[in-house]
This record gives sequence, C-alpha cells and structure tokens, in this order.
Amino acid sequence: AVAVSLALLLGVEWVSSCSGCSARPRVQAGLGPAPCLGFPWHTTCLTDACVRVASKILEALDVETDPCQDFYQYSCGGWIKRNPLPNGRSKWSTFNSIWDQNQAIMKHLLENATFNSSSEAERKTQRYYLSCLKEQRIEELGSQPLMELIDKIGGWNVTGSWNQTSFMEVLKMVSGTYRATPFFTVYVGADSKSSNSNVIQVDQSGLFLPSRDYYLNKTANERVRLTYLDYMVELGTLLGGAPEPTHLQMQQVLDFETQLANITVPQAERRDDEKIYHKMSVAELQALAPSIDWLDYLSYALAPLELADTEPVVVYGDTYLQQVSDLINGTDRSILNNYLIWNLVQKTASSLDQRFETAQERLLETLYGTRKSCTPRWQTCISNTDDTLGFALGSLFVKATFDRDSKAIAEEMISEIRAAFEVSLDQLDWMDEKTRQAAKEKADAIYDMIGFPDFILDNKELDDVYDGYEVSEDSFFQNMLNFYNFSAKVMADQLRKPPNRDQWSMTPQTVNAYYLPTKNGIVFPAGILQAPFYARNHPKALNFGGIGVVMGHELTHAFDDQGREYDKEGNLRPWWQNSSLEAFKNRTACMTEQYGRYTVHREKVNGRQTLGENIADNGGLKAAYNAYKSWLQKNGEEKRLPALGLTNHQLFFVGFAQVWCSVRTPESSHEGLVTDPHSPDKYRVIGTLSNSRDFVEHFGCPLGSPMNPGKHCEVW
Repeated sequence: AVAVSLALLLGVEWVSSCSGCSARPRVQAGLGPAPCLGFPWHTTCLTDACVRVASKILEALDVETDPCQDFYQYSCGGWIKRNPLPNGRSKWSTFNSIWDQNQAIMKHLLENATFNSSSEAERKTQRYYLSCLKEQRIEELGSQPLMELIDKIGGWNVTGSWNQTSFMEVLKMVSGTYRATPFFTVYVGADSKSSNSNVIQVDQSGLFLPSRDYYLNKTANERVRLTYLDYMVELGTLLGGAPEPTHLQMQQVLDFETQLANITVPQAERRDDEKIYHKMSVAELQALAPSIDWLDYLSYALAPLELADTEPVVVYGDTYLQQVSDLINGTDRSILNNYLIWNLVQKTASSLDQRFETAQERLLETLYGTRKSCTPRWQTCISNTDDTLGFALGSLFVKATFDRDSKAIAEEMISEIRAAFEVSLDQLDWMDEKTRQAAKEKADAIYDMIGFPDFILDNKELDDVYDGYEVSEDSFFQNMLNFYNFSAKVMADQLRKPPNRDQWSMTPQTVNAYYLPTKNGIVFPAGILQAPFYARNHPKALNFGGIGVVMGHELTHAFDDQGREYDKEGNLRPWWQNSSLEAFKNRTACMTEQYGRYTVHREKVNGRQTLGENIADNGGLKAAYNAYKSWLQKNGEEKRLPALGLTNHQLFFVGFAQVWCSVRTPESSHEGLVTDPHSPDKYRVIGTLSNSRDFVEHFGCPLGSPMNPGKHCEVW
C-alpha cells in the first residue's frame, strides 16, 4: 500500500518485472537491456525531505528522452515544460528562482513596520530602499535632477550651451566624481605581480551596448543599433533637446562609439594576463596616451592622495589606450563632449521618472527580448539597494536566514573536494613532478570564505564601512549620486593600503560564487548555500552534485587558462615547466574546439571566450564526483530516493544537470553568446558530461552515442 500510494503521489508508472526488487520506473530508453533499477524499501529514504526532493526531480525530468542522446533534455525537459518564461524576464533558471526568494525575504525585512535597527548602516539601507519606492516623488522631480547636474558640469550641446574649453574638466567630473567610464576605466586593486600591494589600474571601456560585436557586426545587430540610436535621441529630447539636432548629434556619438568598438580588443583575445599586463609610471602613461593629462586626471579621481609622475600604474590595454588617445586628438571637441555627457546620462537616467523608464524598456526589449515594466518596482529597488548598500542589506539577510552550521558543513565539503582534486593531480601523466608539487601547494593554499564576512554582524564595523555616505528618504537620484561620490573616495582610500584578504566582492545574499586569483581565494555567499545546491536533509549525492560541483568549479579556476598563471601567493608569474605548459595547452585546445562546435539558434559558442569556465566546469564535476566516492567509502552507501529508479551515482549527475535547467529569449541567448564567459547552460551540462568517463559508465552510454562521442577532452 505504501509503495502504491507513493507511486501515485509521485506520478510514476510502476512495473515489477525484476526479481528481488519491489519496482522500477518504465524508462530505460537507449540503456540497452534494462538493468533492475528498483530497490528494496529498507534502502529507500522516505523522510518528508526525500519524498519532496524526489518529487521535484521527477517533475523536472523528461523520461521519454534517452539520457545517452541528450542528457540536458532528459534532466530538464519536464522543468522547461513547466516553466514558461515569466513576464519581464529574459532568462529564468534555478539561480533566478532563488534570487527571487532572497529578494522577497529582503523586501519583508525592509518593509517591516517594526524595523528598528541599532545599526546606522542598516537604517541607511531602509532609507535608500524607501527612496527608490517613492515613485510619486520621483515623478514630481521629473528630469530636473539630471538637467541640474549637466548644468553643473558645464552644459551639453544636445540640450543647450556648453563650456567649450573644458574637455579635461568634464572628463574628471563624469569619470572621477560620478564613476562613469568613458574611453577607459580606472580602479584601484591588488597588483597582479605583487599581490600584497594595491595599485592604480587602467583598462579599456566606454561602450554602452554589451559588447563591441553589437557595433561592428551590423547585419546581426542592425535592429539593436537602430533602437539604441532611438533611445539616445529620446533621452536627449526628454532632457530638452530639439528632435533634429539631437538626432544628428546622437548619430555622431554612435559613430564615435563604433570607432571605439573598432579598437576595443575582443574578450577572447584578452585571456592571457601575462601578455596584457603592462606596469609603467604615470609619466610613461602620459607618453603612451598624450591626449589625456594623466597626472591631473588621476590626482582628481584619487584625491586627496598626493600623486607624482613616478606613481606606478598597471595598464591592461596599452595599444588600446594609444589608439584612444589618437582618436580623441582626431575628433571634434563637441562630439567628445556629447559622448562624455551621454555616458553620464545613460548611467543616471534609470533613477528618473517613468518617461525615462519607458524609453529604456524599448531598448531592453530589443536587446534581451523582455519588458522591464513587468518587474515589480520593489524588485528593482531591492536590486538597487543590493548594488549600493549590499553588505548592510546582507547583515539583515544573514541574521534572518543563515543557518550557522552550514558554514562548518561547507568547509568540510571544500576540504573533501580539495583532497579529491589533489589525488587527481597525482594521476596526471602529462604533468612533470616539479609543476605538480607547485600545483598541490597552490591547491593547499586556496583560502575559502563562506557565508558572509564577519564584519557585517558587528554594528560598529558595519557602520564604519558606510560612514560618509549620506542617504535621505526623499531623493533617490541624489542618493545614487552620493553613492558614486562615496565609492570614488573609498577607492582612493585603498591605494596606500595593502589589499584586505577578507574583503568580499559579492554580497552575502548573492546566488553565485567566485575565485579571485590575486588572493588565491574562493568565496561562497550565503545566498547559494540553499536548495537545490545544498540542503542538510538531502542525499549527499545531490549536495555533491550541486554545491559540491560549484566548489570544485571555483577551485579549478585556480588552474584554468588564466588562473594557472598565478602562484599560490596570488602573484602573476611563470611557475610551470615548459613541457607541462605545452601539454596543458594541447588539452585546452581540445576543449576550445569541442565547445566551439556547439550552436544556439545556428550561432556558434565561442570556444576561446568560454575556455576558462569550461575547464572549471569539467574539473569541478570530476573533483566533486571523486569527493562523493570518497565520502561513500568512509560512510557507506546512502539510502536512495523513492520513485526515480536512479542509483545514487546517477542521482549525482542528474542533480548536477538540474542546477542548469533554464529558459531564455533568443535575444538574450545571442547576448550571452557574445558577452558571457560561460557556455550556454545546455552545453555546460552536455559538454561536461560527455567528457566524463564516470557519467558514461553509470548511464551505460554506448560508444558513438551523443553523450559518449568517444573523444573525451580532459584537463584536470
């Protein structure tokens, strides 16, 4: 009776043709003679948590698809059918779903009538959020806040008179005070070749559209370019420009951005940090790109610090800066000024009234195939608050949701995955002993940060972080300007200090994780330490297939085509023997070629641009699976989930695949192929698993089937 009612509950058709087994699902497409996948009830987990998660997994499966033909469709077909793209979304996935839940929690915390925090930073967070919600006040102000700002900077030829002699003054205000990034971006961060010290860094920037491709590949992106021009003209006229001259001048700005796109180096060609790193003095930078007065600019952007011509600067695009300088010298000053103010306008316009929102929506719809107006205002405001006061918001989130035991459990899993990775290092026949030893030392030295940084739970420390940032409940636009100004000061303050190893660049509520090469550190925010990535009462197979693979992925980034250039201290320096480096490059070439064959809507994946993430996906899966096998050796087999007919080894791979179930608009898919260093979700599953001998073995995929093509690209 229990078996029947459970089968009905989970919607599975049962047969009992196996001797010695109670039941198995009638799905064995393409697996050859059906092995008995049923199992005695005493080895089945029937807790509430197991029944629930089994039901979820089963709903997501497409059991009509042969797993050896298309494992993504097999694992996610049911999920895709049940999850049409929600209104206003260009993509919907597990990550979006969890972020939505996290946002709802934060909304509840900030709108709570009894909100009464003893932390000033937390009170600022609530004031900022409420200022964003005050749409009536934003409507009353209209375009006035931005028009006043433009006047303060010296005017804009599009909307009136402008101060014609002040290129450097306008650049300093737009870029230094308000943190827009015309022509280039300047920031302070750890020096890649001396990771214990911060240094000024300069890199290419200045395009509004997501990638240079949108400007240069005109046939594929003509509609986007035209809509972008319409958007530019509409914003110009909303700020007081007359239609015809505004159109003419915005066309000139678009042509200028296209020239910038032409000299911008594609992402795929910027993967070798050793090659693109150029350290020089401000004086040498002046000689390289003379159209900018660099000492004047940097002294302003990093005030009140005293800078001299001898100040070191790391430049990540020397040829680009040289060409930008020539371009600036050869361009009419009115076009340069229009471009500079346009950078400020597009950065700040989303904080203005509904007319600006509507204009932006038309552009977003062409770019991503989605309508922003479908997103409730509170969600937009939570995202804005997260961008601005993310750690103070994180303090509220962590206190309300984070299970402290998760930290210890996650740390234990990381050490299991690190151990498994190091065992694999011993088995690599292509790596020489000296490099292998250095790689092991680097893996041992990886520093992990889990959940949240400790300072957010100390009111004084948290308040100190945001000290000097003024927030009023009455002016959202001003709050945003104050933040740009505040963040410029925070950046300047870092320059004469050593990098803080415990500083996070992701907020605790974020559903993501990262590896930072200059710290040789991996970070897993509280936001991702929840189901389906991780739950205490889920089978270990699912936890290792979910958060375990994420951990393995971040750890493997230390050894991808970029991470491998940094040593265990986080310094960019050659530490590989030549023979191992050649073997590594041969293996990565296999992966570049493999992923470069995949297509979405007849458009190819860029195998070079996605190489680092593909190496991390493949290495992460292998390390997590080996760690799971080690866990089983120590702890014995775990009970299986009911109704799925999957062994726990198979469950590991299904759990991994279902993390990547997603749907997205064709426009968003195109944007991802052009800009994203990750492969599309489908190929993160298919590419990784078709390289895994363990997967092929546990699903019995015949040689020559799509999931077992016979050639396995393997790096780690």
